[in-house]
Amino acid sequence: MAALSQVMHCLVSDAAKNDLAIQSAWYAHHADEDVAERYLTSFRHTLEVLSAQPDLGHPRRFRNPRLSGLRSMVMHGAFRVHLIFYRVENEALVVFRVMHGMRDLRRRLLQPPGES
Repeated sequence: MAALSQVMHCLVSDAAKNDLAIQSAWYAHHADEDVAERYLTSFRHTLEVLSAQPDLGHPRRFRNPRLSGLRSMVMHGAFRVHLIFYRVENEALVVFRVMHGMRDLRRRLLQPPGES
């Protein structure tokens, strides 16, 4: 009988929480509340998958030491253009940022959420 994988505890950084709030507000304004809620549900679902299998995400390589060890995972469902950036720290999955994959990631990952 195969051993069950242990689900990791997930921590969402303040920056990632702000990213989620900004993007869900954008969807609520430009589409509707249902789309905004589906976006957040997609994030939660993707996080559940990652908490059981944190190696699923792609390792990222950035020169800035603040970004070392980051992995990214495409959000599930209709929001596949959004990426969850995370790392595993002290037996926890820590979500660093959540953003649209077509952004200038090297620059935007280090900027505060909502800054252009």
